[in-house]
Amino acid sequence: MSMAVLLSMKPHLMAAWRDAMLALDPTLDIRMFPDTGAPEAIEAAVCWSSHDMAELRRYPNLKLICSMGAGVDHLLRPPGPPPGIPVARLVDTMLTTQMGEWVLLNVLRFHRQDLDYRAQQQARVWDELDAPVTATRSVGILGLGALGSHAAGMIRAVGFPVCGWSRRAKSLPGVTCFDGDAGLDAMVAQTDILVCLLPLTPATRGVIDARLLARLPTGAFVINGARGGHVVDADLLAAIDAGHIAGAALDVFEPEPLPTDHRYWSHPRVVMTPHAASITIPASAAPQVVENIRRARTGEPLLNLVDFSTGY
Repeated sequence: MSMAVLLSMKPHLMAAWRDAMLALDPTLDIRMFPDTGAPEAIEAAVCWSSHDMAELRRYPNLKLICSMGAGVDHLLRPPGPPPGIPVARLVDTMLTTQMGEWVLLNVLRFHRQDLDYRAQQQARVWDELDAPVTATRSVGILGLGALGSHAAGMIRAVGFPVCGWSRRAKSLPGVTCFDGDAGLDAMVAQTDILVCLLPLTPATRGVIDARLLARLPTGAFVINGARGGHVVDADLLAAIDAGHIAGAALDVFEPEPLPTDHRYWSHPRVVMTPHAASITIPASAAPQVVENIRRARTGEPLLNLVDFSTGY
């Protein structure tokens, strides 16, 4: 029996992934969920958040699970992947570049007073605001992995002072780095625009809460391109309504899609995008997935293997 690869994501994405993978290896037997064929034929699964991890327990010869995105929290939540099956996350240059663009877009949006000028346009008010100074607006990044490190470089290149926080100590050129609980408090206290690019783990869930927001300087902004679970929505809205936080740009929510009656939709100080900051492009990401499938077959070390003890 030939061994097969299972794709499970939105139907139009499955077709694009199939074509991209077959262009690299025409010998692959690719099945698109729910048309899986014989369960014992499935040796690898490429999944997104819509796939039920319990369903993967049907495949006795499964050797590898690949996330079709940079995050893997959707694969690790209960019941989690089948025991003993390795999970690989996606580290792709196009994903990284897109996220950096989205972060920089919103840093500049807030720095250049876009919310205020849009409100003035709506009210037909012609009023020149005081010019902002890039060199004195500090941008702090939560998470210095592939996404955070790249975004830090892009923001630095524009002229902003950049600091960053990570769980373990890191060093990046031109970035003031912090780590640990004390380091988080120290960084937040000097951050004018806070960017969250952390993986979602039990330790980082709800990290942007009333306590953290209160430590930000008055007039600071919040940007979240990581996961909705990082933000305590009620705390963020209360901080904006109180005038302590000047605004927020949010790409991720919990749940998704965001309910239509949620206050974020209509809040004048909140900018939303529908989990579109960084979208996987199959032609760019497929080489890594195909290579990992080859490695799983030959017993070679896998690329970007998830550490279950840290959750990323």
